[in-house]
Formats: sequence, C-alpha cells, structure tokens
Amino acid sequence: MPDRDFHKTPFPGAERDTGRATEPSTEPERDPEPAREAERRRRRAQFLRDLAEARELRDRVQPRRAKTARLRHAMRMRTFRW
Repeated sequence: MPDRDFHKTPFPGAERDTGRATEPSTEPERDPEPAREAERRRRRAQFLRDLAEARELRDRVQPRRAKTARLRHAMRMRTFRW
C-alpha cells in the first residue's frame, strides 16, 4: 500500500517548508540532527512492518473478507483507464 503521507513529502529539488515565514536563503537548508532523522525513519519502518504483519494476520483470520477485498481490488484495476 502506498505511503499515506506521500503528499506531504516534497519532490526532489523542492525547498522544505518549515512553517516559518522567512526569506529564502542562498544556501540549501540542512537537517541539523541526522541522528534524529535516522531514528524517525527506523521507527517508521518498524511501524510499517507491524502494519503489514497485522494485515496479513487479519487476512488469515478473515479469509472471506480478504477474498472480497482482492476481488474488489481486481475489479478496480480492470476498470482503470491508463
């Protein structure tokens, strides 16, 4: 499943919006604490692994609902126009 906060992620080359109304600086903004960012990414990866595991468990426990969801998804994919 795609990342739910994909729309909040700036595209490459875009300046980060820090929420402060300041003039754009001439040098690119750098993350002051890479360790904090690495910790955030580690926690996020763990959360996504747990979420995937929970979905797999739900699909095993409720096979009828999982089958219905698969069929519904397949129907959406067949009717989608590129």
